[in-house]
Amino acid sequence: MAQSTGSTDRCQRCNKGAMLTDSNTGEMFCSKCGFVATDRIEQEGPEWRSFSKEEGDGRTRTGTPTSLAMHDMGLATIINPVNKDATGKPLSASMKSTIERLRTWDNRSQVHEPVDRNFRQAFSELNRLKDKLAISDAVIEKAAYIYRKALDKGLVRGRSISALMASALYAACRDTETPRNLKDVEQAANIKRKDIARCYRLLIKELDLKMPVTDSIQCVARIASRIGIAEKTKRYAVNVLKQAQENEVSAGKDPMGLAAAALYLSCVKNGEDKTQRDIAEAANVTEVTIRNRYKGLKDSLNL
Repeated sequence: MAQSTGSTDRCQRCNKGAMLTDSNTGEMFCSKCGFVATDRIEQEGPEWRSFSKEEGDGRTRTGTPTSLAMHDMGLATIINPVNKDATGKPLSASMKSTIERLRTWDNRSQVHEPVDRNFRQAFSELNRLKDKLAISDAVIEKAAYIYRKALDKGLVRGRSISALMASALYAACRDTETPRNLKDVEQAANIKRKDIARCYRLLIKELDLKMPVTDSIQCVARIASRIGIAEKTKRYAVNVLKQAQENEVSAGKDPMGLAAAALYLSCVKNGEDKTQRDIAEAANVTEVTIRNRYKGLKDSLNL
C-alpha cells in the first residue's frame, strides 16, 4: 500500500479533509473526498546517500555535476534497473525481457564510438595523475578542455594518449599558475620528459595557447611545506624573490630552482638547519642549480 504523509493544507473542494501525499505515485489528494489536487509533484527526499549531516546538507537534488573530465561530460542516462513502470507496478514478463535487452544495448552503445573510448582512456589517466600530483578540480577541468581541443584538431592521431594527456595537464598547471614542473609530471605519469615536452610544444603551437610566466614566489610555499620550514624563514625567502624580480635578476631562470635557492639563503640567514640536499629533493632540482642561483642572488642583492 502506498505510504501517505500528512499536510496542514485543507482540500480546495470540500474544505474539510487534509491534503495527503502518496510517496510512490507523487499524487496529492484529499483524505475526506478523495479529490486529486496534483497528479505528480517533485519528491522531497534526497537522491544521494550521505553518511554525515554536513555531507547531506551540501548535496542537492540535481544529480552529479557536469564535468569536462568525463567522457560523456556527466550527461549520460541509464535505464532504471528496477523493473517497474511509472505507477510503480511490476512489468509483465514480455516487457521485462524487452527492457532487459534495451538496457544491455544502451550500456554497450555508450562507449561505442572511438572518440568515447579515447576520452575514457585519457580521463582515467588524468584521474590517476590528479591523485599523484594533488591537483585541484579547476586544473583538471582546464586539462580536460585542452585535451578535447587537441582531439578536435586531430593532434592525438599517431601520438601516445598518455603523453598528450600529461602535456595537457602540464599546460593547465602553467595556465592556472599551479606550481608543478615538468619533472613532477614526468615522475607521476612515468613518461619520458622529452616526450611530454614535445607534446607540450605541439599544443602551444597548434592551439595557440598563451602561457603566463611561472611566478617563483608561488613555488616557495610548496617547497617549504614539504620539509617543514618555519613561517619566518618562508617570508624572508619571499622578500628575497621580490627584490630579485624588481632588480630583474630572476629573468630567464627556472622558477623552482630560484625559489629553492631563496629558501636556502633564507635558512642560512635565519639559522635554520636545512641542507642543500633537503631543499633540492623537495624542489625536484639539483644541488648544483641551488648553488648557482644562491650565488647569483647573494651577489646581485648584496645579502
